[in-house]
Amino acid sequence: MRTPPPKERADAARNRAKVLTAAADLFAAHGVESVSMDQIATAAGVGKGTLFRRFGDKSGLAAALLDERERELQNAILSGPPPLGPGAPPQARLEAFSSAYLDFALAHLPLVRMSETASPGARYRIGAYRFWHRHLSILLAENDPEARAHTLLAPLSAEHLTAMLDALGEARTRAAIHALMQEASA
Repeated sequence: MRTPPPKERADAARNRAKVLTAAADLFAAHGVESVSMDQIATAAGVGKGTLFRRFGDKSGLAAALLDERERELQNAILSGPPPLGPGAPPQARLEAFSSAYLDFALAHLPLVRMSETASPGARYRIGAYRFWHRHLSILLAENDPEARAHTLLAPLSAEHLTAMLDALGEARTRAAIHALMQEASA
């Protein structure tokens, strides 16, 4: 029998909320790259030790800030209306996923990039990537879906999206990714 995880103490929950609010505000005002953990701790009114114990580093903060938004997208995939949610043909769901994921990633690109590139292979260790990969594997139920899912997720990495946006602009980037998804599901 599994026991539920311990409930977060009220003061710890308040500190977590203060840190996330301070980080979001500072990142929005100054950019993710230029904000230090010291600045976040000061703005949140917590010690640096509290910040590092709770989040580890800026990539941990980025992941925590993205968590709720990722869950919203995941819930839409699992139980939302078609075509993103169940009930639509795989090709329509694949196209809806690529569009919804692009909206999410482009809206939060600096945070996604920070969480994905903190250390070698960081992108592939986060739970969200495993969710996206499993979803695509299910939609691509033939011709080695595991490998095809990794292949289709590659251009959705923050680093790749950044390079594509710089070289092609948003409209051409979206069109290229949508075309790739359409070809994969044909």
